[in-house]
Amino acid sequence: MKRTTRIILFAIIAVLLLGMAFFTPVKHFFTKNDSLSAPASGKILDRQKSQPLNVYAKILHPETLSNIIYVSTATLIPDEEVDLSFESTGKITDIFFKEGSNVQKGQLLAKVNDQPLQAELQKLQAQIPLAEDRVFRQKSLLEKDAVSREAYEQVSTELEKLKADIELVQARIAQTELRAPFDGVIGLRNVSVGAYVSSSTVISHLTKISPLKIEFSVPERQADFIHAGMPITFRINAESDINIYNATIYAVESRLDEKMYTLKVRAVYPNSNHQLHPGSYASVEIVSHEIPNALVVPNEAVIAEMGHDIAYVYSDGHAKRVELTKGMRTEANLHIVKGLEFGDTLIISGIMQLRDDLPVTLDKLN
Repeated sequence: MKRTTRIILFAIIAVLLLGMAFFTPVKHFFTKNDSLSAPASGKILDRQKSQPLNVYAKILHPETLSNIIYVSTATLIPDEEVDLSFESTGKITDIFFKEGSNVQKGQLLAKVNDQPLQAELQKLQAQIPLAEDRVFRQKSLLEKDAVSREAYEQVSTELEKLKADIELVQARIAQTELRAPFDGVIGLRNVSVGAYVSSSTVISHLTKISPLKIEFSVPERQADFIHAGMPITFRINAESDINIYNATIYAVESRLDEKMYTLKVRAVYPNSNHQLHPGSYASVEIVSHEIPNALVVPNEAVIAEMGHDIAYVYSDGHAKRVELTKGMRTEANLHIVKGLEFGDTLIISGIMQLRDDLPVTLDKLN
């Protein structure tokens, strides 16, 4: 039993000695390799660090910077429009307009039967001579103190009442006539001769399309730039971009829309040749602000770093960091007030990889 135990112990010791002998060269191998790889990797990093970064750049020249407001949902509306209807009730006896034609202000368009009113008018007008004669005789007698002033005033009042009745009937007769309230194009008629109509019956629709109005809304953040008298350009969405029309803002809503937080604006376009039609959709461009001879850089060339706006310029094969003071911003560009000068070569690519004094190579120069 003791002999067996000794054999086992000798076997364990032998295994341990063999393991130690194997581990020592392996450890030495890896240690040696690590010591060799460290300088190699350092050399690679140094080589990468010294390799110039390829960038695009732009030479800064004076430019005109325009802040343009784009509105894609404008609508053309008529200068004036109205549903035509009679003020009185009756049967239509005549229609004088042609559908889709131009009509002039005051032009007679349709007529309702007025025969009873015409008869009443003739009856009242026939009483005028007798009433005037009574007034004349009473006035002569009053001058001679043959009648009282009360008697004279009574006949005078009767004459004035008769004239008032005549004017009332004439006004009712005028209500049987449908006249154009303004110059425009009349639409399709909804009634025929012989139809019985009331004040709620729409006879046709009258539209004034010269000039036309362009109605659109701008966001709240751009509302302060908009005012009456500003020129705009617009395109009809159904047409090609070749046709560009010029209009002028004539009115701005007094308050913002509470739901959309937008400001409604209207412009006017002459439309003298009636080329455009109300109801069309349009896109609008407004130059709200313009700076001539400005130092302009692309937005992507400027980054924020530790509360400062910075950019990089190319100088003698290196990137140089500059701090900027910004001015007006548009969708694509930025006005620089301080930090850059005309003639500087501004780096416009690889901005996030740049560091001050980093070697760079210009691949492209605009």
